[in-house]
Amino acid sequence: MIIYGKQLFLHLLKNYPSRIETVFLSKKCDPKLFSQIAKVTNKICTIDERKAQSMSHGGNHQGFIAEIKDIALSDFDELKKGSFLVILNEVTDVGNIGAIVRSAYAFGADGLIVSGMKSLNLEAIIRTSSAAAFELPIALCPSTLDMINELKQVGFSLYGADSGGVDVREVKFAPKRALMMGSEGCGIPPKIKDRLDKIISIKMERAFDSLNVSAAAAVLCDRIANG
Repeated sequence: MIIYGKQLFLHLLKNYPSRIETVFLSKKCDPKLFSQIAKVTNKICTIDERKAQSMSHGGNHQGFIAEIKDIALSDFDELKKGSFLVILNEVTDVGNIGAIVRSAYAFGADGLIVSGMKSLNLEAIIRTSSAAAFELPIALCPSTLDMINELKQVGFSLYGADSGGVDVREVKFAPKRALMMGSEGCGIPPKIKDRLDKIISIKMERAFDSLNVSAAAAVLCDRIANG
């Protein structure tokens, strides 16, 4: 797995040095930092900008690229042991997913479930989450309905975000709760919405269609965590 960008690289170097296998530098590195890298791996390669752009797929690598050990998705059964989960149903934009991972982790969620999809681009999510994907367990559940049934069996109450829902400020959340966010374009499908325990919304002071899914998730996570 390839990661790039200075801040993400430095986070890994500080917190997960054993994951780093090979480091690729396209710019001159501070001697002190180079010494820290050399303590982690002896596989340090100097590459030109053309190679760096190719490895980072044209992204802003800032001179730091690394090959790291792959991270694995978490087991859904482990996440069911938590008390606060965030579910993304058919959310596809990795920028939104990464931002929601950051918010979910910051507000104390025990894990994040991506449902209604068969695969995830973990490389991109690590980058867009600013490494929060290393901290927050993430599970993939292709069948949303099966996932809902299993969560209910272990005592979770499920709350879905929708503009027509109850004002989140009026909701008292259950001890075991899961927040579901729908896709960027269509929201939560009716057949899924019907299986949830309560539909909640963010009441805004000014008329506007809706918040971006990642912004809405941050607001709702804060309400769930802090009332």
